[in-house]
Amino acid sequence: MDENQNPEMNDYSFQAESWAERNGFAHWAIALIWLVCALILFQAVAGILLVIFLSVTGELTSGENLQDLLTESANLLFIANSIGQVLFLGLATFFIVKLHISRERTRSFLRINWDSKTPVYIGLGMLLVLSVQPIVIYLGYLNSLLPVPELFSDLQISQYQMIESFLKTEGIFLFAIVNIALIPALCEEVLFRGYVMRAFEKSWGIIASIIISGIIFGMFHIQLGNLLPLAALGIILALMTWLSNSIWPAVVAHFINNGMAVLIGITYPDLLFREMSTEILPPIWLLVVSIIFTALLIRFMLNKSIVHKKEYS
Repeated sequence: MDENQNPEMNDYSFQAESWAERNGFAHWAIALIWLVCALILFQAVAGILLVIFLSVTGELTSGENLQDLLTESANLLFIANSIGQVLFLGLATFFIVKLHISRERTRSFLRINWDSKTPVYIGLGMLLVLSVQPIVIYLGYLNSLLPVPELFSDLQISQYQMIESFLKTEGIFLFAIVNIALIPALCEEVLFRGYVMRAFEKSWGIIASIIISGIIFGMFHIQLGNLLPLAALGIILALMTWLSNSIWPAVVAHFINNGMAVLIGITYPDLLFREMSTEILPPIWLLVVSIIFTALLIRFMLNKSIVHKKEYS
């Protein structure tokens, strides 16, 4: 019998479709719209909260210029940013996911999975994010050779100056780890490797989703001077998420990457914040070792992932 002549089958097929599919919306398009909205809402709420914090503390009426005020009140800025990230990059994304799923669970869509193999992939992900660092540094140098509009360059310099000054504050380590490493690692992984990557995967397949979500991750930070290394990290995090079928290895790797930056920024600020040049690049042999070791790790994770998926198929 033709299914068009069976009302019950039509009803079942209709219910099996997601809201996006029933209404003719592409998964990738919804993901892009939410990314823009999340960025705007996150920044807007963070800005409003910062104004409130500064008003309560009386610092808003001190007469200082905005740059000096933000530098001296960087702790309040980071708290406001963290709240905005949790609300919109993290929690709100769980509701947006409902537009893309029918009978699938939100946790499964976002790959918030944990099984007996997850700790192994977390360990491999930690090794991978460490091994890729020389490659990232060289990409950062290559990026520094590309022309960047003065507006974005000045913005990035002012951000670095504020963070450098903030990390020089005594006793700031734990606060910085939470607000610069832990919260971004959780919220950005839910948004990018959990939601955006899966939405693009539904539309264009896994390879395109890994590459595109990584590039968007780099662009999301609005640092054109760091676009190449950020996009490369995004692609690596996306790859380990797909291979492990869980965002937790990427969360831990993301935390380690940001945490290392915090630690270096506190202990060796001149090393982290000085201008990119050939003098600070790792030796070529280390880059070669990094490329080889990274490729071997990815190959090992790929083989392990294939075996893992066969066990559960």
